[in-house]
Amino acid sequence: MSSKQQLVKLNDGHYIPALGFGTYKPEEVPENKPLEAINLAIQAGFRHIDTAYVYQTEKDVGQAIRSKIAAGLVKREDIFVTTKLWRTFLRPELVQSNLEKSLKNLQLDYVDLYIIHYPVPMKPGEDLFPVDEHGKPLLDTVDICATWEVMEKCKDAGLVKSIGVSNFNSRQLEKILNKPGLKYKPVCNQVECHLYLNQSKLLNYCMSKDIVLVAYCALGSQRPKRWVDPNSPVLLNDPVLCEVAKKHKRSPAQISLRYHLQRGIVVLAQSYKENEIKENLQVFEFELPSEDMKILDGMNRNLRYAPDPFGEGHPEHPFSDEF
Repeated sequence: MSSKQQLVKLNDGHYIPALGFGTYKPEEVPENKPLEAINLAIQAGFRHIDTAYVYQTEKDVGQAIRSKIAAGLVKREDIFVTTKLWRTFLRPELVQSNLEKSLKNLQLDYVDLYIIHYPVPMKPGEDLFPVDEHGKPLLDTVDICATWEVMEKCKDAGLVKSIGVSNFNSRQLEKILNKPGLKYKPVCNQVECHLYLNQSKLLNYCMSKDIVLVAYCALGSQRPKRWVDPNSPVLLNDPVLCEVAKKHKRSPAQISLRYHLQRGIVVLAQSYKENEIKENLQVFEFELPSEDMKILDGMNRNLRYAPDPFGEGHPEHPFSDEF
């Protein structure tokens, strides 16, 4: 792993780089952009790459890793790769097939971290976002503990090194933690987390259970037209954040990322611009004093950029609970 980056120990003994590179691609981003960005990220020093079956960028991640290995820049074990089990595959008998599809896309024998993407299952099939003739999401009913048992088997089979969850609330985590015969705890919970939604209660809960919180949308989301309200505030333009950034002669993005790192959160950063990708790696070069951390804490307004309209109305919709 890159020496200039910090590592965070997971509850199964493996380590995850504290800073990761996100590869979600909104529909409006050109097809060639993710591969270009991932290549730039690895070249610049990122050693933790976060993808997902639903992002449809796994092939780009695999291609970038293979080319950097071929160039002698990295070895496979230098790169920490996360991918995610999509919600149309949550039935226990479908879990391994989704993982195998991801491994084929990535051209890898294993992934470092495999995550249940959402606790709300959707109807199995080819369509990633199945809807009925009226456009209503087609949801499913699955015992998430049964799904978790197959995740554990994937770990035992050596297909994944660590297993975790994403977008789970504390009640849903409790369900897995209290499962009779639990073999492995989730190592992480990857959730939307930024200065407008600082997840302090969920963070405290996860820390108490030795579960690492991983932040997505840490820079305030790429604002994809399909999912994000165009009227929502632009986080990196916030005057309070910009004031702190100015004081430290840093970018608002660097301050945002540093804030999470200092709270013990593993944070994902995403950009398609080479200068920003390099800049985001400089977050280990400075520290924020406690008074600035308090100012930034005060920015929280429980604003969610990605509310998941597809899961609304399902009993397992994670965002209806407080945390």
